[in-house]
Amino acid sequence: SELLSKLRRQEVDAMTKRFAQIIIDISHEKVDRTFDYRIPPQFEDRISVGVLVKIPFGKGNSLRKGYVVGITDHADYDADKIKEIAGIVEGSVSAESQLIMLAWWLKEQYGSTMNQALKTVLPVKQKVKPKEKKILRLLIPEEQLEALTAEAEKKSYKARVRLFKALKENPLIPYEVASGQMNLSAATLKPVIEKGYVALESEEIFRNPVKDSGSRVKAVDLNGEQQAVVNAFCEDYEAGKRETYLIHGITGSGKTEVYMEMISRVISEGMQVIVLIPEIALTYQTVMRFYGRFGNRVSIINSRLSAGERYDQFERARGGDIDIMIGPRSALFTPFSRLGLIIIDEEHEGAYKSEVVPRYHARDVAVKRAQMQNASVVLGSATPSLEAYTKALRGEYRMFSLHTRAKADSRLADVAVVDLREELKAGNKSIFSRRLQQMIGDRLEKKEQIMMFINRRGYANFVSCRSCGEAIKCPHCDVTLTLHKDNRLVCHYCGYSIPMPDKCPSCGSPYIANFGVGTQKIEMMTKKMFPQARVLRMDLDTTSKKGGHEEILSAFAEGDADILIGTQMIVKGHDFPDVTLVGVLAADLSLYTPDYRAAERTFQLLTQAAGRAGRDARHGDVIIQTYNPEHYSIVTAAEQDYETFYHQEMAYRRLMKYPPVNVLFTVQMASKSEAALVEAADRLAAHITPQADEEKVQMIGPVDASVYKINDIYRKILYLKQENYDILIKIRDHIDCFQQEKSEIFKGVVVQYDFS
Repeated sequence: SELLSKLRRQEVDAMTKRFAQIIIDISHEKVDRTFDYRIPPQFEDRISVGVLVKIPFGKGNSLRKGYVVGITDHADYDADKIKEIAGIVEGSVSAESQLIMLAWWLKEQYGSTMNQALKTVLPVKQKVKPKEKKILRLLIPEEQLEALTAEAEKKSYKARVRLFKALKENPLIPYEVASGQMNLSAATLKPVIEKGYVALESEEIFRNPVKDSGSRVKAVDLNGEQQAVVNAFCEDYEAGKRETYLIHGITGSGKTEVYMEMISRVISEGMQVIVLIPEIALTYQTVMRFYGRFGNRVSIINSRLSAGERYDQFERARGGDIDIMIGPRSALFTPFSRLGLIIIDEEHEGAYKSEVVPRYHARDVAVKRAQMQNASVVLGSATPSLEAYTKALRGEYRMFSLHTRAKADSRLADVAVVDLREELKAGNKSIFSRRLQQMIGDRLEKKEQIMMFINRRGYANFVSCRSCGEAIKCPHCDVTLTLHKDNRLVCHYCGYSIPMPDKCPSCGSPYIANFGVGTQKIEMMTKKMFPQARVLRMDLDTTSKKGGHEEILSAFAEGDADILIGTQMIVKGHDFPDVTLVGVLAADLSLYTPDYRAAERTFQLLTQAAGRAGRDARHGDVIIQTYNPEHYSIVTAAEQDYETFYHQEMAYRRLMKYPPVNVLFTVQMASKSEAALVEAADRLAAHITPQADEEKVQMIGPVDASVYKINDIYRKILYLKQENYDILIKIRDHIDCFQQEKSEIFKGVVVQYDFS
């Protein structure tokens, strides 16, 4: 009976064994090296992902600290030889713990490995040589220094005499001054240091990418609308309410000033703030405004910083040296332990969606991180994403509206839509309409500035007619067909395909072709038509070097150019008071991309472009050139009417079951072997079809990706639509199990997920 009870105890022990996967070093390169430890019964209720624990490590079993990054019932190592967790590190939850918990949520929500999620959220800690500041410090009294100086003079030690005399005037000398201006060699310094006359001290100094001008800007007086938003936020904050807010304010309504008042309130309580901006192009003006208000408690993070600069900014954040971090999507993972507020400016921007696994959206992750750290979230946009606006209408977000421009003497520009079909009929084959040509000439005479925007965002090889303006679309998906090299038009949502027609299917015109024009061509034609104009071009080519964005924007802001030509990077968030004319040269380019969001992105870009003109006392004009002036996205953008656009676009989304009405789950498959890819995609689709039918999930595909082959890798996509996110998560888990069970089918095939 004793043996039987022992066996039963062992059986129970085996059933209840749980193991924690722990990382000892959370540096960026080592997050994939985890160690399994048994969770003792007394800690089972307290161990979760993100907890900092003490563990016996190595042959000597020295106690080390490590973070729990996963919990499992199965260990990869012999369970009897696995060591136990020794204890839990008590105290407040660190920034790293919070980020590891967030990584676990990312893994579960978006379908990635824990390793991929950890590498996304943990700040870069690759080995970067620290920047040091060396100082020579005098250690002896003045009488002894004078005696040593006299002795050095007798022996004609000229270099040592220079050093001693300099130390008499200042007992602290920067090493670079000693070695540079004073021309003192290491051989001169070595004996005086060894004898204890002088100490060479060094301290680690952090690189600061923001140059402090020293000037400070006082808070501006807010208008009634702005103040009402700030007051409502502060009342909630003081009452302990942490919500997500959407500020829907027209262009020029002063959202940044509202942000700064909110930030001032939050940091006054010792809390920290993350401010996300969509692109590097926005950092110059935005950061200078924040820096002028809050000084060196502000820092930035972006891809243009060196590895050393990036490392230093996260170390400054971790050490509490800064209160505000500004940057694009990656700034969301700043290691602030006292996070009180996350602001996402221009929240509608596509740059907030990650293009690599895990394919998260910064807006959703910000809301989750805020919930974990008891912080608030503020979203701001003149053209909110349909997802954010829908949540605000449902009451999930609290919405504020700003209907007037912040400057009393500023009003929205007058917008005129020019029909390029009529220009063609009148014999004008130039990229500039007659009205735009006349207005450019007028502004050049008045010494006012002009911005010309080529709407190339998401440019794809679509086909349209210059006579009637129609683009050729898929009859099943209502997205444009893409022209392939085999002269066929293909839909990348369902695979529908037709040969390239000779004439327009709508009007029979022979003027049908794929559409394309670049910024360099526009710059050349502008200089030819207006030789007296000083022209700047801003695109990926002219901004590739470090500081390129700032250089061009500063030159334009200071009046060194009359015309600024560029892609979408010139129309977002910039404030140039002398700009009184904005020309949109091809509104159709983003409208006809093969994407269900094409109309939304077109409306957003056109509205943002229109908002750049007339931001000061002088009135502004906007010319939108298009082959499709009747399209609702162009009509509503010209009228700056978001609500009308929203309702029309949502009707289309409901009809086609696109987000935010439904969730779109995308299964992306890629392989070097086309045969292996086709077999895996077809088998996977066949396997999940019964579950999709049962759960009322609409499934399309598998179809070829928009670019089927890249670098000899073939790609296919499976689309699934359902209004219930949890049902799609179940299907994703089902796919994971199928991959594990049929691993031979998926050999050499990479499967990735995306939710939108």
